[in-house]
Amino acid sequence: MQGLEKIKILFIAGFGPIVRDASASRKLYAEALDISFQEESGGYLHTDALQGAKHFALWPLSQAAESCFGSGAWPDSLPSPHAWIEFDVDSVETATAELESQGYRMLIKNKKEPWGQTVSRFQDSDGLLVALTFTPWMREKK
Repeated sequence: MQGLEKIKILFIAGFGPIVRDASASRKLYAEALDISFQEESGGYLHTDALQGAKHFALWPLSQAAESCFGSGAWPDSLPSPHAWIEFDVDSVETATAELESQGYRMLIKNKKEPWGQTVSRFQDSDGLLVALTFTPWMREKK
């Protein structure tokens, strides 16, 4: 009896939150983050215009809590995230200020991580942990 062939993952084909409040999600992703979407029937918004993920990780909740709150425990007062997404932006500081001016509450702001990434994090209306980042080693060299 022969063994099964190994699965070979080629790339991340898609990622996105499963939304409960379509209006709040549209406000953040389409308006505040200015992502252009096509809309299909039933309110399914999608785009193929964003570059693919450069990093995929299974991030322990305790480490996400440490990054956001300096503690290994996620606060009971916030929904526990089931996923995370990071958007690398031109300026973390400018993007953070813009989102805050629109009422989004940052969990951390413009934090320089020990590995060199600058990050601001917040949660969307569905509890997804969203980050605005500057990740120097992922930028194309000019």
